[in-house]
Amino acid sequence: MDALGIRLKELRQQSGLSLREFARQVNVSPSFVSQIENGKSQPSVATLYAFSQRLNVTVDELFEGAPGTVGLPAADTRQRDNVLTDPASAWRPSEFANRISVVHPRHRSRLDMAAGVVWERLAATPETSVSFMKIVYKPGASSADTEELAHHAGYEYGYVTIGQLEVRVGYEVFVLNAGESLGFDSSIPHVFCNPGSVDMEGIWFVHGRGDHAGSTSRQK
Repeated sequence: MDALGIRLKELRQQSGLSLREFARQVNVSPSFVSQIENGKSQPSVATLYAFSQRLNVTVDELFEGAPGTVGLPAADTRQRDNVLTDPASAWRPSEFANRISVVHPRHRSRLDMAAGVVWERLAATPETSVSFMKIVYKPGASSADTEELAHHAGYEYGYVTIGQLEVRVGYEVFVLNAGESLGFDSSIPHVFCNPGSVDMEGIWFVHGRGDHAGSTSRQK
């Protein structure tokens, strides 16, 4: 979290945003942003999405401090098309993988998103706008800090291997047990939480609206 706070402050300042203005644009309080930047608080998955979208970086760049395109004006669509800003693009396309990717459990890229939420990348290919990952939610863990639901372009598909996951999609609430799965249009506001007493583990596939790397059409 200390590394996240340092990186967040660096990106915010590079984008020319004051702490108060940044907080206003991502719809959180200035004190909450300050606590995150000082390593005293953990943002939820939904808040990390909002941060990455406003700063035009991938989620893993917030954690790793990798170089990214920061503070691009909204009109600069040519450059923005190369910046990944939703959960389908949590990781940068791999520079080292070709069309085949085999990942040993000890070599997975891992993101400790918020208190009790972990993502592990299960494959690393050059394809953009796709995330194939193992997710873990500790008991009581949620993808949002508040009642506000997240939404983004594309579709999500999930399979619960251990425990329970409560998924709210729009006005519908589903409780998935081990062995159960779902798919939904992720432009519908949604939130996840673990209502059980044991860790929830699952396999998740999130596909955004982008095209395969190397395609002649532009990523949206």
